[in-house]
Amino acid sequence: MAVRNVVEIDEEKCDGCGQCASACAEGAIEIVDGKARLVSDVYCDGLGACIGECPQDAITVEQREAADFSERAVKKRLSSMESETPALTACPGSSPRTIERCELVDMKGEPGEVSKVRSQLGNWPVQLKLVPVEAPYLQGADLLIAADCVPFAFADFHRKFLRDKVLMIGCPKLDSAEFYRKKLAEIFARNDIKSIEVAYMEVPCCFGLVHLVHESLKETRKDIPLSLTKVGIKGDVIETVVVETGGDQ
Repeated sequence: MAVRNVVEIDEEKCDGCGQCASACAEGAIEIVDGKARLVSDVYCDGLGACIGECPQDAITVEQREAADFSERAVKKRLSSMESETPALTACPGSSPRTIERCELVDMKGEPGEVSKVRSQLGNWPVQLKLVPVEAPYLQGADLLIAADCVPFAFADFHRKFLRDKVLMIGCPKLDSAEFYRKKLAEIFARNDIKSIEVAYMEVPCCFGLVHLVHESLKETRKDIPLSLTKVGIKGDVIETVVVETGGDQ
């Protein structure tokens, strides 16, 4: 083995946001157990394109003994990544459908207090892995892409976020960032999406979802109105930002 440049990831600093994984054109980095990991030295060209994408400064380039970089191995890996599809897509319960509003449900609050609540969920499935790229409900949709912790942290999620929206949820830390990026790009490219709202948690790793949406929009060069809403772990809305996307990002 020769001495050459290879990226080094500091797991203490890494928060698992996944931005480095989506920035690595060779597929050398994956998020494993919530941390960025170098899959194999043979996939890393040592140029460090991922360094500028790391908000925690957790990635450096070091010189050490390592197996030679292999373009052939990279092509084989990228090909296998492109062909990956989650096995769960075959589940009968993932068939796309539009949902009629459920009947009003009595919700008890303070003693003697009863309020009427109706579910605002209008589509199924909602998990990003399971949503068909050309599901009928995506055409002309106002899309809500939510980190899957948001509905648990924000008590009034249905009325604040979900009303008249098509929902997709995912976790950028626990799932494949590259799969999400490609899936979102396909959805944006093949459907006439009217608007996108990304609802994400204030924890650093959750911002990876925002990054993936940005990258997917860049790839498709679509000018879709985009707003970002950050939710606090205490259940509050910290900020909402409207972003200029532009078709030639």
